[in-house]
Amino acid sequence: MYMHAYEGGGQALATGLLMIFYSMYVWWRDIVREATFEGFHTFRVQVGLRYGVLLFIISEVMFFFAFFWAFFHSSLSPAVELGGIWPPKGIDVLSPWDVPLLNTAILLLSGLTVTWAHHSIVCGDREGAITGLALTVGLGIIFTFFQGFEYYMCTFTIADSVYGSSFYIATGFHGFHVLVGTVALGVSLVRQMLGHFTTTHHFGFESAIWYWHFVDVVWLFLFTVVYYWGGM
Repeated sequence: MYMHAYEGGGQALATGLLMIFYSMYVWWRDIVREATFEGFHTFRVQVGLRYGVLLFIISEVMFFFAFFWAFFHSSLSPAVELGGIWPPKGIDVLSPWDVPLLNTAILLLSGLTVTWAHHSIVCGDREGAITGLALTVGLGIIFTFFQGFEYYMCTFTIADSVYGSSFYIATGFHGFHVLVGTVALGVSLVRQMLGHFTTTHHFGFESAIWYWHFVDVVWLFLFTVVYYWGGM
């Protein structure tokens, strides 16, 4: 009975993920058609899109604000159930100077490469933009690989006290954002290779840049608060 329930849950999860990716594909397809081939993205429409992306990023900031609030609430005044200490007894925290520091360098470097790509598009350097985007997508994939490797090597799980739940929800949610940002930049890379962007009409790529820089900044807070300060 439990095996059937597990299989049914796995199938439902796979179906849900397929529906999400299919919805993202259809959405991006329609946006590309409207912007590139139908000419619907006028200046007024682009202003509305900019406000929409900014509000979306602000909503994501609120998510991470809640995660940091939970982390500080538990760490600044550890409860009796945690032994009155932080990190809780029995939690073997990760060293911030190993994979976390490497991932920090990777994300900071990706911020430079995506800025290079944007500057190249504005200056009409098509090859430079393609190279910068390709490097950024590659760095995003490498970051995700190391994040998964870190989770594999962790000696604690999300069920190990409030430290485990706070750690995995914050870093895991950020890792999901890195994955989404990598996909968005990958779509921009394909569009750049197909010649969809011009020096003055490339907001699809600009929105991906804003999102990626947001991911960079959040990681700096995660590295400083969760990995360094929270593990002292």
